[in-house]
Amino acid sequence: MARHPVQWLFGLIPALIVLAVYASALVVLAFQVDDLAGWVTPFADGWSEAARTSARVVAGIAIYGAAVFLAILTFTAVTLLIGDPFYEAIAVRVEESQGGAPPDPGDPLLVQIGRAVRDTVILATIALLFAAVFFACGFLPVVGQTVVPVVAACVSGYFLAGELTSVALERRGLRRRDRFALLKRNRPLAVGFGAATFVVFLIPLGAVLAMPGAVAGGTLLARERLAPDAEAAREDIGVAGQT
Repeated sequence: MARHPVQWLFGLIPALIVLAVYASALVVLAFQVDDLAGWVTPFADGWSEAARTSARVVAGIAIYGAAVFLAILTFTAVTLLIGDPFYEAIAVRVEESQGGAPPDPGDPLLVQIGRAVRDTVILATIALLFAAVFFACGFLPVVGQTVVPVVAACVSGYFLAGELTSVALERRGLRRRDRFALLKRNRPLAVGFGAATFVVFLIPLGAVLAMPGAVAGGTLLARERLAPDAEAAREDIGVAGQT
């Protein structure tokens, strides 16, 4: 992306739109987190002031941490959804620079939009379930503030890799279930790429500035490391024959 600054600026537009919405929601949450912490810890009402305050600080950190986890995990899916033409163009440009892009599957636009919305809703539901688990684990002494964030980064990384490789893998005929089956066969690779991206996204404005490069990286990952397995997966599910 550094060699194609126009493409990079082009890819910032949808990310900036989603950032504005997400940042507003997180700011509102920050002002409400004390009340929410009190609401989820009614059992601490009769405790001493120090113990009650400690419990609600931990609860507040867990609530906000779960919200940030959910935001980062869904940020990519939502940005890809509203910025599909932008990131499709970047992915094709990357593929062509490496020897050529597979042909467009030719699905009608409404079908593509419906599929993208469905995948985003499914991912958001899964993210909510994981966020609830990490929220609960955040109350564990020491472990909740050390091990849990690392596990959350790895889980987020796995799903981020699935989203960032989706453009290139869909051009190869793989849908959501088949894409994640492919990533499961290459889990360490997917987690490594995705967790590194997750850490970059934690940096203020990192998700916006790095989004075009993340899509380019996901495209290269799919092309160079997953493509052979993708072809095998297509044969397994009969997609090659259908397309």
